[in-house]
Amino acid sequence: MGWDGVLTLATLVAVLGTLITTRIATDLVLMTALAFLLISGILGPAEALAGFSNPGVITIATLYVVAAGLKETGAIQWIARSLLGHPKGPYLAQARLVAPAGILSAFMNNTAVVAMFIPAVQDWAQRLQIPASKLLLPLSYAAILGGTCTLIGTSTNLVVDGMLQTRMGIQLGLFELAWVGIPLLLVGGTLLVVLANRVLPDRGGVSEELDAVREYGVEVEVSNPGPLVGKTVAEAGLRALNYGYLTEIERDGHLITPVEPDRDLQGGDRLYFVGAPECATELRRIHGLQPANASVQKLELANHQRVLVEVVLGTEFAAVGQTVRESRFRSRFNAAILSISREGKRVEGKLGDVRLRMGDTLLLETSHEFVEQYRFRRDFLLVSALNDSTPPDFSRAPAALGVLAGMVLLSATGILSIMEAAFLASGAMIFFGCTSASRARRSLDLPVLVVIGSSFALGNAMDETGAAQWLAGGLLGYSELTPWMALALIYVLTAMFTEVITNNAAAVLMFPIALAISEQLGVNFLPFAVAVMFAASASFITPLGYQTNLMVYGPGRYRFTDYMRMGIPLSLTVGATAITLIPMVWSF
Repeated sequence: MGWDGVLTLATLVAVLGTLITTRIATDLVLMTALAFLLISGILGPAEALAGFSNPGVITIATLYVVAAGLKETGAIQWIARSLLGHPKGPYLAQARLVAPAGILSAFMNNTAVVAMFIPAVQDWAQRLQIPASKLLLPLSYAAILGGTCTLIGTSTNLVVDGMLQTRMGIQLGLFELAWVGIPLLLVGGTLLVVLANRVLPDRGGVSEELDAVREYGVEVEVSNPGPLVGKTVAEAGLRALNYGYLTEIERDGHLITPVEPDRDLQGGDRLYFVGAPECATELRRIHGLQPANASVQKLELANHQRVLVEVVLGTEFAAVGQTVRESRFRSRFNAAILSISREGKRVEGKLGDVRLRMGDTLLLETSHEFVEQYRFRRDFLLVSALNDSTPPDFSRAPAALGVLAGMVLLSATGILSIMEAAFLASGAMIFFGCTSASRARRSLDLPVLVVIGSSFALGNAMDETGAAQWLAGGLLGYSELTPWMALALIYVLTAMFTEVITNNAAAVLMFPIALAISEQLGVNFLPFAVAVMFAASASFITPLGYQTNLMVYGPGRYRFTDYMRMGIPLSLTVGATAITLIPMVWSF
């Protein structure tokens, strides 16, 4: 190994040390490493930038658009509410959660699955009177395990498959990993069901903090016909929202209050909720409810263009002192007022008759452009959009699910490659209106793509300078390792890396080392590549290694030790199962 290999190893150590000990963004660290390798002459431009043209990376970017179509149509929420049901007891609840989360994650990005399941699971947990902290972490783990079942289930599989294509000319099939992935999902899922209720503590919920937030009143109507007609309030998921509660129902001019959980819903019922601004977002995600405010229906905006915004009225707002009806707010700002909060409390009375005052906080439904257009106008003291508040377009959910099924069918039968099927599916999502072109652009997670693309540079440098071969020789030099022992060593090292750096970076860095070890042993490389795939996804012990673990950290109010309680036995069980099965499927 020459000077360039030594410099590459020093760069690797610096990258790992920076990622572990600092909070500098991963994409910035890896792009700095790429630039250094390029400027120092260790890599040429083609080798340094090869990751950004890798088929796996391009496929990941394309699948973001497919996931956006599924998210914006509410397809996953619709499936989640249908599959979760009403189990009796925590163990049955765990089983009803693990199965659909794992299966769905096999066919779409597990990050998107977890993002769409979180609000549904929080609502479900309150309905069942089970702490959300006993369900959300198993949700993340089930999604991780499900993602290992197919090639498109997780970005890590696509990254390693892309490296296999470019370096070895090997392309895995869509379901080739299922021989190991499905047993891992069954074994790991069973362990989650058995252990989660015992080892995960009750951390409370978000609803305990609602007293300190602004309070609004939000009115919606039961669609007729619609999926909620004939269901009880509890069955519709309206009894225990995370951010609000149902106070009364108006039916044929009569008020029903208080509202019992077993009260049947009828078409045309007007439901009045009180709660935080996010309550309006929650209600938008429930199929079968529509805004009761006629102004919302009159907005000249497509569904995907709408967003919820909070504004605080300033002294120069022209309609201060006028009623909402007199202000002609919708005509003036192309925005419909959903509710008004004054001094942190909802304003009582009919919305159109409320007189506007300076300092009132208005909850609006309007366009995405509203925030930029009025952020610096003196009409409003503050303009703030609610995160992820675009209402799903449930009418297009069947089309989105059809596109997903078509993509899986085309790639599974070999008619198209996974990348080609993903391109076709993303175009179909836009063509059928499941997402717009602008939303498709915004759905791309550029930091993740930069991390994956730039980490290839470090992997290429380790391969070309001989650093990977030197490390492999050092690992094999300690003792006479059999191929099975070497496979176990690769799995353990990759699993350790993925707990402290990103899963994709761990896979890219370990790939050349695994290749070098297989070459020095003179055995088939494929089992080692597959071991890197599974180990890089097996991040269960810390919230940092995998994005879905971090996503449930806040909603579940978890602590670092909660991940260790559940993650260590799960990691050991999954690792032992994978190391045992991989050589049986892909022989040395």
